[in-house]
Amino acid sequence: MKIGVVTFPGSLDDGDARRAVRLAGGEPVALWHGDHTLAGVDAVILPGGFSYGDYLRCGAIARFAPVMEQVIEGAKGGLPVLGICNGFQILCESHLLPGALIRNDHRTFVCRDQVLRIENADTAWTRDYTAGQEITIPLKNGEGGFVASPDTVRELEDTGRVVARYVGVNPNGSINEIAGITNERGNVVGLMPHPEHAVEDLCGPGTDGLGFFTSVLQSVLV
Repeated sequence: MKIGVVTFPGSLDDGDARRAVRLAGGEPVALWHGDHTLAGVDAVILPGGFSYGDYLRCGAIARFAPVMEQVIEGAKGGLPVLGICNGFQILCESHLLPGALIRNDHRTFVCRDQVLRIENADTAWTRDYTAGQEITIPLKNGEGGFVASPDTVRELEDTGRVVARYVGVNPNGSINEIAGITNERGNVVGLMPHPEHAVEDLCGPGTDGLGFFTSVLQSVLV
């Protein structure tokens, strides 16, 4: 299965995401922000970093990159899309996911191994986990606080669209300790921590993040 990983000016974790796809058993395909096609991929990852230098707002400029026209259209048609960290911000700016990511409440950059609880194991990107499972993956962000209107938060909670929640500590002030959310269909997921940095025992806290990438391969086959 071909999984596209988009590189924007300022992307930092695109190479790591491609490696994670490869370790999961998929075929990573490098996509460029200026592309007008998705090259026939079966899913897309928007990686972490500082797209376009995070000028204006994080993800606000990347949202208008040529490739995003295809990503948005594909996502609305059911294409699995995962936005990690800056990719999560891009998904919110693109209105593929509700809410926004703002400056951490302590106003400093945070980098730590973070425990998460998987709340929704029915999305295209979480099917290899179980609801309630706790995993540890790295977190690194300066603007990772998830916010949304009370009505939106209530809807996310009531419809099971919170994908993952911070456990033990809320590292950035996210409402309800929300670390990741999904759209109604379950094909689009935004996640602030970095599963691509927890896919092999040699580096990072372990392999807890690999399930995000093996999940989408199973989802494509369904």
